[in-house]
Amino acid sequence: MTKHTVLPGFTRTLLASSLLLAFAPAWSQQTADPAPTPPAVDATAPSVIVLGSRGAARTALDASAPVGLISAKDMQMAGPLELGKLLQTLDPSFNFSSTFISDGTDIIRPATLRSLGPDQLLVLVNGKRRHQQALVNVQQTIGRGSAGTDINAIPMSAIQRIEVLRDGAAAQYGSDAIAGVINIVLKQQTNETQLSGTVGGTSEGGGQLYSGSANKGWAIGDGGYVNLTVEGRHRGETNRAGVDSLRVDPPRVTQRIGDSLAKDKYFWWNSALPAGEGGEFYTFGGVSHRTGDSAGFFRSAGDGRNVPAVYPNGFLPNIRTTVKDASLALGYRRDLADQWKLDLSVNHGRSELDFHEKQTINVSYWYEPKPGGGIYAESPLEADTGALKFRQTTVNADLRGPLAVFGRDVSFATGFEYRRDGYAIDAGDPVSYQYGRSNNPAIVIRDQTGAAAASGTQGFPGYTPGTAVDDSRHNIALYADLEHKLTSELLLGAAVRWEKYSDFGSTTTGKLSLRYDPSKMVGLRGTVSTGFRAPSVQQKFYSSVSTNLNAAGVLTETLTAREGSAVTKAFGIPNLKEETSKNASVGIVLRPASNFSLTADLWGIDIDNRIVFSSNIAPESGACASAAACPIKAILDPLKVGQAQFFTNAIDTQTRGLDIVAEHTTRLPGATLVLSGQLDFNRTRVVGRHSDSPVLSGTQLFDDSQVTLIERGQPRQHHVLSADYTQGAWNGNLRANYYGEVQGQGFTAPFVQTWAAKWIVDATLRYNFSKGTSLTVGSNNLFNTFPTKWDPVKAAPFPQLGFTYCWETCPFGINGRSWYARVDVSL
Repeated sequence: MTKHTVLPGFTRTLLASSLLLAFAPAWSQQTADPAPTPPAVDATAPSVIVLGSRGAARTALDASAPVGLISAKDMQMAGPLELGKLLQTLDPSFNFSSTFISDGTDIIRPATLRSLGPDQLLVLVNGKRRHQQALVNVQQTIGRGSAGTDINAIPMSAIQRIEVLRDGAAAQYGSDAIAGVINIVLKQQTNETQLSGTVGGTSEGGGQLYSGSANKGWAIGDGGYVNLTVEGRHRGETNRAGVDSLRVDPPRVTQRIGDSLAKDKYFWWNSALPAGEGGEFYTFGGVSHRTGDSAGFFRSAGDGRNVPAVYPNGFLPNIRTTVKDASLALGYRRDLADQWKLDLSVNHGRSELDFHEKQTINVSYWYEPKPGGGIYAESPLEADTGALKFRQTTVNADLRGPLAVFGRDVSFATGFEYRRDGYAIDAGDPVSYQYGRSNNPAIVIRDQTGAAAASGTQGFPGYTPGTAVDDSRHNIALYADLEHKLTSELLLGAAVRWEKYSDFGSTTTGKLSLRYDPSKMVGLRGTVSTGFRAPSVQQKFYSSVSTNLNAAGVLTETLTAREGSAVTKAFGIPNLKEETSKNASVGIVLRPASNFSLTADLWGIDIDNRIVFSSNIAPESGACASAAACPIKAILDPLKVGQAQFFTNAIDTQTRGLDIVAEHTTRLPGATLVLSGQLDFNRTRVVGRHSDSPVLSGTQLFDDSQVTLIERGQPRQHHVLSADYTQGAWNGNLRANYYGEVQGQGFTAPFVQTWAAKWIVDATLRYNFSKGTSLTVGSNNLFNTFPTKWDPVKAAPFPQLGFTYCWETCPFGINGRSWYARVDVSL
């Protein structure tokens, strides 16, 4: 593979960071006797976090592992209204890659931490496990073959703060916490009604944004509360496609490449009801309904997948998606004797993704021969193509408190968890998947070119009765956490977790942590842990037939075969087993002054038997003397598909990284300036490819293009530098995100396309007319920065088809500059 140096970007980043750190002491000296900061803008008050430890609550700087904290003010002064984009803007360890022409991934984008997979990140809401999404990312995108958490199903207007644990925590929180954990804490405020309205757009056209939200809280009894949130948002389509000079004459734009049209509606709640002295019942959760309108690949007039009598100029299939998400948590917690606490809860969540195809056609319906002669010459032009459904129920019983061990107080926590995960695929309308009305493969149906006609609707063929499924599995877990302050300077922690799954057995993981503070200005911290990730029910039960581009850039029917199917058995692919991981980190915390802090953490994650989507396995080319000479062709030809893919424990990976976070606060008379820098360096390598298949080698099962996607699909450097200035009623924020270069070769192999590193600058200005009313205006991507363009020669034919910028790996999207104005009112 082509090697590319990262020194220029690295040098620029170190220069910017050095300037930030070099001026910090000077600013500190200039403000030795600062004026007091008004409480409303006190950005330096210690922030208590609960993530990463079940012991006493502490600030992020006092934790044994790196924890990032995103406050309500941080969210107010950042431009994005989607939670995924907001997290990417504010936390450099988080990635929310943009993608398009990727079916359901256009509306549910992959959310990752530390450049690992979406399903290696655990998301909590109010400390309780959040359910995953129904969608499996099956296209050539970040998170290919995974089903993570639909982070955008949670409205920002319901969130009080966000905690990001950048450390392996499977021993504490269970499967999926290999890369880390995000805990979203919902609002509890009871004294006002918060209203917000936003309008926006892009300078290059499209992307019109309209959003409105309301949050209202009420106090109940002594310490109880009810907090409700409603939010609605409309995001217009953007299209940055170039001219198609290959498929149409005269050349014109044939593709939709950019953000899909999206309409989102939310209703969320968070409440607690006092129940006797020291006890309360609580409930939280929400429902969301989101729709997306995106497109597939253009079918030209002469393509065999087109019917010229219906679409004389070709057509662009239109994929409509509806995402329904709901969750409900019910629980009871109380204080027991001797500082012990009990928490009992049940948490249920559902995710559903419905597909509907418009501007489409089933070619085999149109050209199917009639029994008495002639052809049918008709087909519906839209159809429901099926639905994906995920459901999860989690029951927890948690107990924590102090223990006296050999005369010393030890913080102890233990608990039990039961979880059931279910997955279902509903078949689409018959026209969406059938090969002719009779669905009889023995009938020869020819398209306009004379080749065998494609079955099902174009764009997104429907799920068939053969791919339909409704299955589940369950697991139980027991855990224990210990934390003890051996001396006033030394904190030790340990955790162990045992889980047993109904489908593949049991596993035990552990974690050790240490925090040593030789002085108030210096702290040392470190962790070592083992982790695991069980194969998700989506990976176990998902299967489909879709139309993708093959290695030659030709639209091809692609079979995704589930575990234990006839196809995976024919290839000799065994059932999935769990991923196992080892995680270690060591860091330093420096607080040379009350208004300045610096942390640096080195970390590493090794994952064995990582579950991935295989490469697209295509039949052998050329003539075959016998079936034995072409084993792949012998397996796939009877299925009438051009290539196949499946889930498999095919690779081992090694990830190394360094996180540096610095913050300095300058207080001036009536004003506050907060400067911060967050630097994230990471590198993932595929250190092993292996196959149990007698037909496929490890490099066939997971080829170089997939290695590139894992290793270089996400930035190896992502840094955030920001300055926040408050004076009187004014608040201004300037933020720069640096995204390192990314690469892809999913459709251009062996050529590796590189998209260069870029700085993206955002600016926000806020004016408070009164304590409860403010106006905020801002611009994201202020300097209208775009990714580098496709190589016009080596990446052909994609630039000629209209692909102007990136596709499979787009860290910051291709919209260019956007602007917005927001009014916030508190009553």
